[in-house]
Amino acid sequence: MESAEKTTTFFRFEDLRIYHKAIDYVGWIYSSTNSIEDPSQDNLITRLNSAARDIAMNIAEGSARNKSQFIYYLKMAKSSIRECLVYSTVAFNLNYWNEEQRDYSRTQLMEMTKMIGALISSLQRGTRRDTSPDEERNDDAGNDTDY
Repeated sequence: MESAEKTTTFFRFEDLRIYHKAIDYVGWIYSSTNSIEDPSQDNLITRLNSAARDIAMNIAEGSARNKSQFIYYLKMAKSSIRECLVYSTVAFNLNYWNEEQRDYSRTQLMEMTKMIGALISSLQRGTRRDTSPDEERNDDAGNDTDY
């Protein structure tokens, strides 16, 4: 009988679906901004590319930390998602992106926000079981609220 082993990678974050989704989004952003030929928008393109990369970078960096620090980095990834949303809207409003590009970006960002929120909730449930009541209050002080 063959055993059904789950293969894992050396780096924990490579096992996370959200990490792969973020990497896919980075690739899409790079190809979508590559066609913007207005040199006056170099700063917009640079910032959008950087914000997209930061989503994946925060997930990767946080995964090597303890649970409460990982949650902090995941919240930073959500901040980068919101940053991408703003830059995507600006790109659309300046007619650098069409509706399809704007909608695709928005959909991907919403999906990543939900995935990160679910991961944060899962980690917080685990953290609450592993910590004292005083430590719980400190973790909840950085309440994750999406406006």
